Amino acid sequence: MKWFFSLALLVITADQLTKKMAVAFLRDTAKSIVIIPGLFSFTYAENKGVAFGLEFAPPAVLLLLTACITAVVLIYVIKSNNRTALFLVPFALITGGGIGNMIDRITLGRVVDFIYFDLYNGYVFGNYLSLWPIFNIADSAISIGACMLIIFHNKVFPDESQAVKSHVH
Repeated sequence: MKWFFSLALLVITADQLTKKMAVAFLRDTAKSIVIIPGLFSFTYAENKGVAFGLEFAPPAVLLLLTACITAVVLIYVIKSNNRTALFLVPFALITGGGIGNMIDRITLGRVVDFIYFDLYNGYVFGNYLSLWPIFNIADSAISIGACMLIIFHNKVFPDESQAVKSHVH
């Protein structure tokens, strides 16, 4: 469990430090810091919604929802007997990312985003489209953790009926 909490704390720390840097260096300028021209930059944005800027509920409801999901994940991990890295890492990433964004919602009322991949900006069927939203370290951690759970689902959550059958001789 020490591993789980250390990784979650690392995600929270990296997220909050990079957001503080984004506020310090990007917020009051209208400029982005271009890393790879036409592809990758640091661009300041604030987001009152959830993933991809979706706003389906008031900020207080989103804060409560985030707190509940984070609490459920923590309780699940603590009560589980599974202490493998393949189980703990995805949940630590999701927990750390959730708490990182929750800190922003509590202190600012919105989430600071600053990582931008310019995969496509243009018109599709006459409507302007930016293919990828601006995001942050917490969003990345949540997405990576969720992808790990999907990719390694059968190893993270082995089918118990199969485990019982495999021990029958």
